[in-house]
Amino acid sequence: MAQFWVVGSEHSGTNLEQALGWGERWFGPFGEYESARKEWERRSWNGVEEDRAARYRIEHIDPDQPPPCTD
Repeated sequence: MAQFWVVGSEHSGTNLEQALGWGERWFGPFGEYESARKEWERRSWNGVEEDRAARYRIEHIDPDQPPPCTD
């Protein structure tokens, strides 16, 4: 069964150059894309009023499929 994860990090300032101490984090899994999208939206807007920027994405992972070839 496919899973969706929200992946990303928060940065000090809006230039996205200085990541805050914890680096990239993964949140989930979510069984439906819409649930992951809501979490992505919540995390993406978190900290906007505090002069922080966030960069998150949604990853789709299907554990029943082999990982992509990296050759």
